[in-house]
Amino acid sequence: MFNRFLPPETRYARRMARIAKFERPIVGTLSRAGAWANMLLVDHGVFRLAYLNRHRVGSGIIWRSAQPSPHQLAWFKRQGVRSVISLRGGREHGSWPLQREACERQGLKLVEFVLRSREAPAKETILAAKDFFAGVEYPAVMHCKSGADRAGLGAALFLILHEGVSVREAAAQLSPRYGHFRFAKTGILDAFFATYLREGEARGRSFLDWVEHDYDPEALKRDFRPGFWSDLVVDRVIKRE
Repeated sequence: MFNRFLPPETRYARRMARIAKFERPIVGTLSRAGAWANMLLVDHGVFRLAYLNRHRVGSGIIWRSAQPSPHQLAWFKRQGVRSVISLRGGREHGSWPLQREACERQGLKLVEFVLRSREAPAKETILAAKDFFAGVEYPAVMHCKSGADRAGLGAALFLILHEGVSVREAAAQLSPRYGHFRFAKTGILDAFFATYLREGEARGRSFLDWVEHDYDPEALKRDFRPGFWSDLVVDRVIKRE
């Protein structure tokens, strides 16, 4: 809990050590118990056993959810899911090797498309999303840690770029219904879509054309101001990634 007070180089070294640990295959009872304990307690997976924040998106060929456990991945398999899309990026928790192993066992294709929840979306990431979604083997499930912020951004991009839904309608994937807080740092995702509606759609620009030629991530980051109390709840109480 005091990790944020450590020097940056120490935090980085510890993170790299955790990633190296969980990149290794699970071998033996002790290794498996350690991965489960980390997933349930450190990665807050115990809460996801009760509520996975699982929802179908758009036409229904893709789900959005929080980080699924092995038995929850088996449930998705029974629903016909073929691909699992991790939006998390970080591999420093026991959730990662357990998910990797479960996908192999269930015959699910595991792919990654890293999104960020507290940063202005990168141009390169948004522009790559159309081809990414076009190459996914559906039905699929995409997930982040809690199924609220990155899953919301991913679902919105899927609707806009793969199913042709309007930006205004797709942006509703970022909603309190899914646990998303627009007045915390995660609200920069709402501000991203609002900026397009104000500066791009109002001038007749397509979403991708605006992203490629007009969108300024640094300006978005500079102009966005999270609310103190909302940010405190999301980062210190709920402890979102």
